Amino acid sequence: MSQTTAIEWCDSTFNPWIGCTRVSPACDHCYAAVSTAARTFGIAWGAGQPRRRTSAANWKLPLRWNARPFYACRACGWRGDQPSTAGTALTDGLPSCPACDALDMIPARRRVFCASLADVFDNEVDPQWRDDLFDLIGATPNLDWLLLTKRIGNVGNMLPVPFDFDRLYPHVWIGATICNQAEAERDIPKLLKLEARVRFLSMEPLLGPVDLEYPEGLFPGGPPRCCSGASNECGCMGQPTEPPLLYGLDWVIAGGESGHGARPVNPTWVRMLRDQCAAWRVPFLFKQWGEWAPHEVKAGGDLGGDLRRGVVRHLHGPGNPEGHFRQGDAYVRRVGKKLAGRLLDGKQHDQFPEAR
Repeated sequence: MSQTTAIEWCDSTFNPWIGCTRVSPACDHCYAAVSTAARTFGIAWGAGQPRRRTSAANWKLPLRWNARPFYACRACGWRGDQPSTAGTALTDGLPSCPACDALDMIPARRRVFCASLADVFDNEVDPQWRDDLFDLIGATPNLDWLLLTKRIGNVGNMLPVPFDFDRLYPHVWIGATICNQAEAERDIPKLLKLEARVRFLSMEPLLGPVDLEYPEGLFPGGPPRCCSGASNECGCMGQPTEPPLLYGLDWVIAGGESGHGARPVNPTWVRMLRDQCAAWRVPFLFKQWGEWAPHEVKAGGDLGGDLRRGVVRHLHGPGNPEGHFRQGDAYVRRVGKKLAGRLLDGKQHDQFPEAR
């Protein structure tokens, strides 16, 4: 419920109501359940607990955002609706970047994350509230609405009827939260059945390795092929006859967990996602390491003591047994979200999709 936000992949957040039920291991340390809003209004998380609709004044915010020009700076990446306009006699009145003073400002679309403190497709939400939300979305065509859910299987049955993504709701992006391989194999096919202009994944917190290409659970024995390609009789060169799991996705967001009890993410898992997205030209955004950052072991350090105290952990790579450090393993140190940052191998990954 904010005009601005620290979330790297959106510009604003909007919550039509507050409250939810944990349905995934990713929900174990849900920040929304202990948020200021939840505590202030005494909202309890869980099945059978009432959801609280937000105020009429809050529901008017997207209408205001929709009416305001929104800008992006091509020089530094700043985004917002309040550019500077002061300048010299030649530039006075022209929008300039408040972050870097550049005049290289272009019109942009505000990305609104809905709902950061709830789930639009929660079974226990009053259906009329959801209808009201889609009326609001329909009335704000200048905003891109990012509807992220842990209940992607509900979406098709909970959209208004009739629902036309292309004609009436081209500004609705549909995203699924997944945290492990099982959720990926269960939910990505459901997401890809939806005709949204942008279909995306939020893999945060990432709790295990996830293969977005040809996971064993969906492709036993590996990618399907018509032949080995050794003789090149059919001309296929042994290439797979079916596209990978991520084919049809428009964006992948990944990140580690922050807050109390945060579980660490293995850098190997993140690199695999980055590389698979790059191979299939899917935009990739790495949001954060979270509480735990990659740790480089240095000579003379007290690795054993750090491991015993729990400030450093040895994470095992996919398929690696316990014991000695092997390829794909990693050490991570608990340093806090701010110090951990969001660089992956020294680079910031901030790719965004273009609507189809």
